[in-house]
Parts: sequence; structure tokens; C-alpha cells
Amino acid sequence: MKKFIQNIKNIWKVEELRKRLVITLSLILVYRIGCYIVLPGVDSSKLTSDLSESAGTFEGLLGLLSGGGFTNASFLALGIMPYISASIIMQLLGMAVPAVQKMQSEGESGRKKINNYTRILTIIICAVQAPTYIGAYVGSKGAIPAELMSSPIWWVQSVMVLVGGAMFAVWLGERITDKGVGNGISLLITVGILARFPQAVFAEAIDKESPAIPILLEIVCFMAIVLATVLIVQGVRKVPMNYAKRVASGRAEAGDQSARSYLPIKVNASGVMPIIFAQAIMAVPVMVFDASTFGIFGFWYNLVLAVLIVVFTYFYTAIMINPKKMADDMKRSGGFIPGIRPGEETANYIDALVSRITLPGSIFLALIAVLPAVAYMAGVGQAFALFFGGTSLLIMVGVVLDTLQQIETYLLNRHYDGLMEGTKIRGRRTAGEVSGF
Repeated sequence: MKKFIQNIKNIWKVEELRKRLVITLSLILVYRIGCYIVLPGVDSSKLTSDLSESAGTFEGLLGLLSGGGFTNASFLALGIMPYISASIIMQLLGMAVPAVQKMQSEGESGRKKINNYTRILTIIICAVQAPTYIGAYVGSKGAIPAELMSSPIWWVQSVMVLVGGAMFAVWLGERITDKGVGNGISLLITVGILARFPQAVFAEAIDKESPAIPILLEIVCFMAIVLATVLIVQGVRKVPMNYAKRVASGRAEAGDQSARSYLPIKVNASGVMPIIFAQAIMAVPVMVFDASTFGIFGFWYNLVLAVLIVVFTYFYTAIMINPKKMADDMKRSGGFIPGIRPGEETANYIDALVSRITLPGSIFLALIAVLPAVAYMAGVGQAFALFFGGTSLLIMVGVVLDTLQQIETYLLNRHYDGLMEGTKIRGRRTAGEVSGF
């Protein structure tokens, strides 16, 4: 505890880090307040904002990811998800459209162009989702007076407010990324999920006749799942690398072998994206079929979801990792894998290795995705069961680790002890580990 307090003091001593943390917390507070500013004319009391009542439905899942903005009918109801959908579409277009591929290869200028197109696509997606959200969700619950439902001016106004709210959320996330600590878009989602956690635990406690022992066991199981998720998310296969002799000052010099070099390949290279892909597709049958037949805790929903996640994990890993490019970069820098010829043979070796690693990674993601249903079948309440896996758990673990790593970097650069000293968290890169391939 004493060391933890000292680490907090060290964080506060670093002026740049202190300013970034203050900016991050301030912008997160603005976002959280915005989740409770209701659309004009909407009676939010008629909406189901209680997570324990809506947890077993798809709207409960969307409410969890939006921090309650979706179920509160706030102007931030659409949240960050349209921007994430637009980003995914742009990534897919980068595989098939030569013009997008060209922008991706143009460096910083290309990245700015892609960001601008992503924002435009986000506005289009919001313009489609906003009327559907108002009519199919808010209006169906009787939260909108009849005179407003028949008013074209009110509809146009509300759609514009929702689109503006989604773009405001994107702006907040980008400001956190540029001026604060961590990935702003991911942080906003994570904070929204964490904001619902106390409510879920409280609902679980009051629903138990003798809550102490069951709640304790559930929390222990939850912590064990979080620990396993951290280990897999941080899991890396280290491929040993050597460097050929280099010529300097007219004589040959051997590459520096004082610290062994490694090419790190993550077990879970695709991150949370396969689950997001799969859940986006599963939204269609959930809305078409009855909840008792195809609910988010049902057998068929989770079986199809698990299969889709395995497929999308291989698909997204193929997008993220290019063995040929990695092999070319290694050859250009004079690096090689012992026993493997540089060039095509190295590319084939890396491709085979990635394929073997992706299988257990995809199975793990599928298990994480269906764990909420398993927890619910084991007797955990619907609200608390949503935290036992799925997108919410992976996002929380990934974002928290990424944020801690950034804070760790600031502390180590200022010659302070890091937050993760003595641990195996990937915030401390070993001397021989190389990246960027």
C-alpha cells in the first residue's frame, strides 16, 4: 500500500502527465454528464434505464456499451459505436478498394484523409440509425408525446441532435487521445461499462436470499476470469532473431548479441474486433426473432456467435498481420530467424506460426463471448452476468492495460519506478524485443 501511494505521488510530480490526466478525467466527466441529458420532449421515466431489468435483452447490451446513454434516450444515445462501425468499414475497404489502399500507404497525409472519410461515413451511419432508434425504441415505449411523433420538425431536430451527439462523443475521444492519456474512443466505452458495474453488483446482492457467500464466490470467479483474460491478451510468442554482420568503418562488425532479439507475435492479435464484428451481425436475428428463441443468453445465439468469432478472428488477423511485409522488413534490416532463409521461406514460416497461434486465440475469444450465458445458466443475475465476458470484459482489460502502459512510460522516462515493476505485464518491453514489423 505504501508503494502504491508513492507511485501516485510520482504520477502527480510529472507535470506533463498530471496535465494529461486532468484533461482526460475532465473530458470523461463531460461525457458522463452528457449520457443523462435527455432528448427534447422525451419522457425518460417511461424508458427502461435499469440494467437489471433490461440486461437479458439486446437493448441492455447496447445500454451497457453506451454507459446508459442508449436506455436514457440522451443526446449521446448512439455514442461511439457508429464511429467504430465506420472505422471497421474503412478497414474492410482497405482490402478491396485500391484508392483506400493507396491512402493507407501515404503515411500521415493518408491517415488524415482516411480519418476524414471515416467521420463522413459516421455521419451517414448516424443519420440512418437515429430515426430507427427514435421510432423503434423510444417511440415504441410511449416516451414521446403523440403531437411530437407526428411533427416533422421535431423528427428532423431530434435526428440532428443525435448525429451531433455522436460526433461530439467522437470529438471528445479524439481530444483525449491527443491531449490526455490512453485511447480516447476506447476509454469512453470503458468508463461507460465501469459506470454500470456497481449497479450490477448491487442488483445481484439484493436478488439473493443469502447474498454474502454467493456474491463472494461470484466475485472470485469474476476475478479469475479477468486474470485469465489479462494473461491471454498479453500473451506473446517470441520468435528469436539474429542480425547479419554489418560493415562499419571499413571492417565487418557482428550484430549486437548482448541482448537476444525477438519478433513478438501476439496470441490475440485481433483484439476485441472479432466479437464486435460478430455481435453486429447477430443484432439482425436478435431483432427479428423472439427473445425466448434467440435471446443473448440463449443456446443458438451463443453457438452462432462463437462460430462467427472464430471465423472473424482468422479474417481480422489476416488483415492485421502481413507475413510477407514482415519478412521483407526483416531482410531489409539484416535480420533473420535462425534456421530459416530470409525472404519467402521466412514469410511462409511466420504465416504458419500465426495460423497455429490464431486457433487457440480464436477459441479463447469465443469462450469469452459465451461466458455471460454460462454465468447466467449457473445462477448469476442477468445484469452481473454481462460482466463475465464478451465485449465488455475484453474492452475493459485491454483499455486499462493500455492506459497503465502509457502511464508507465511517462514514469520510466522521468526515472521513476513504474506502476508495473516486478510484473510480467507487457508495459515493460525487454531490451531484445523488436516491434514495428
